Amino acid sequence: MHAFVHELLSVKFIILFSLIAATIIVHYRGKVRYKFFRQLTDHSTFMAPINVPMYALSGVENKPYINSSYFPQLDQLKQHWETIRDEAILLEQEELIKGSDKYNDVGFNSFFRRGWKRFYLKWYGDFHPSAIKYCPQTVQFLKDTPTIKAAMFAVLPAGSQLMPHRDPYAGSLRYHLGLITPNSADCHIVVDGQSYAWKDGEDVLFDETYIHYAENKTDKDRLILFCDIERPVKTFIGRGWNKFFGWFIMASAASPNMGNDKTGNLNKIFKYIYSIRLVGKRLKAYNERLYYAVKYALMLLIIYALFLRHFI
Repeated sequence: MHAFVHELLSVKFIILFSLIAATIIVHYRGKVRYKFFRQLTDHSTFMAPINVPMYALSGVENKPYINSSYFPQLDQLKQHWETIRDEAILLEQEELIKGSDKYNDVGFNSFFRRGWKRFYLKWYGDFHPSAIKYCPQTVQFLKDTPTIKAAMFAVLPAGSQLMPHRDPYAGSLRYHLGLITPNSADCHIVVDGQSYAWKDGEDVLFDETYIHYAENKTDKDRLILFCDIERPVKTFIGRGWNKFFGWFIMASAASPNMGNDKTGNLNKIFKYIYSIRLVGKRLKAYNERLYYAVKYALMLLIIYALFLRHFI
């Protein structure tokens, strides 16, 4: 009995219990929730122990949409939206806002098959050389707004949609500034069940770790400036952790627009990781029941190997 209790209080079980508790908090945080098995395998489950402290120490309200008055420095972007739009138009004319034709964008790879396109300006680090070359005024506006950790131009094509999902990390908030939009309720984003329709020259700030999806049911493409804003976090430790994680993990997901731009370490190995995913997709296409049986069997095997083999 003593050995059993000692094992339950070991580091690995404390990690397991923390993961379970944090996942429950994340799952019930919003009004819109995944089904059990989707939540079980979603990246938000594995990120939950990291994200829950961000929610607890957040310097802004924990709501799907955040009042932009917390970040008055963003007003400069809104005031100069037409200048930013004009640089984005030139990129479109040069066909530089596009999806990746390689497996080098782990964060947004699943969006490309739905027609979504992007041109990175910066990603948790320095500005892309291509952004400095083609978008000098936009880059300068972003430099004057140091809380912006990542930025890009993003196009949601006419008739397309992005399926419900959570973004992985709660250390940031998502900012959208409408540049060229249908100005229609039929082109909108829905965060935790609440809809927002993009409009030219108007902005919105939201928490991307709530379940959200986007759709453009019009015949006009939607073009926006898309930014990650550093979440204000209370306490020195909380702020330090947020900055470290952004530098150590998020920066590793940097993806290039063209040859001279940086590719993060995570994206350098992503094509090899994705080859495993392709095997799973082929298995799912062949037999969906077999795919899920194998998937959950592997999960149970990992849990057994890590936590249960001493008890069975």
